[in-house]
Amino acid sequence: MKKIISASRRTDLVAFFPEWLASAVDREEAKIYGPSGHTYTVDLSPQNVHTVVLWSKNFENFIDNNFKLKDVLRKYDQLYLHFTITGLGGSFMEQGVPHPAVALSQLDDLITIVGTPRRVSIRFDPIIYWREEDKERTNLHYFKELAPILQAKCVQDVRFSFTQWYNKAKKRVAKKNFVYMDPPLEQKVKDVRFLHQVAENYGLDLHVCSQTSISVASDIAPSSCINGALLQDLHPEQAPVSAKKDRTQRKECLCTESVDIGSYTQFCPHCCLYCYANPKL
Repeated sequence: MKKIISASRRTDLVAFFPEWLASAVDREEAKIYGPSGHTYTVDLSPQNVHTVVLWSKNFENFIDNNFKLKDVLRKYDQLYLHFTITGLGGSFMEQGVPHPAVALSQLDDLITIVGTPRRVSIRFDPIIYWREEDKERTNLHYFKELAPILQAKCVQDVRFSFTQWYNKAKKRVAKKNFVYMDPPLEQKVKDVRFLHQVAENYGLDLHVCSQTSISVASDIAPSSCINGALLQDLHPEQAPVSAKKDRTQRKECLCTESVDIGSYTQFCPHCCLYCYANPKL
């Protein structure tokens, strides 16, 4: 059975490592430094790849075919895109991320390249709360601006989660004198109701990523960001692919099996303060 390639949860390969990604795809082989420090090789030959899932906050290199990235990726039967747009691009929180309007201007080209809006998923992720100048702030309400644009582009799938403050991120923001907030479940559920109402108004399908308590309390469907059944349905030949849970991911993650070809040693210059990986700060 063919496999799904994830590129990548660990770093933004499209935005910052397009030459490496294009070279690996061209060679049809990627050498990876895994999270536990071991190295391994991933076969990228088209006959063994069902779908390539690209994750990014900026698809400019892909659209502009820098390093022939778009050209070399055409060898695969299907590309699926996770496009993260939080409304915070260009702010002190996401210094290296394009402004939301710039990011959204990429959608038309992306839909054309992958063939259908169904192969594009928007990650409104994470929703973050913080205190600034004695005021509570959040990017939550940006969703009301985002939703009608997605509807106009016929992009329906939206995935979200609330910031999970890992210890490395807590230490990072402490050095920046950034005061983050983590509201109680009751507040988050209230805010999810707001998201759900907006999503309903604009015909969007809302999913919560890897946060079971939020899903249960708000009755929002949990996300499978890599969903073998969906990718099989979208595949040009509806080729079969694994629907088993990916055991390399967190317990609450419902993604099906894939092979990630990114590395945490590829430091990301998006500079997102909340990042669980290794931003280049």
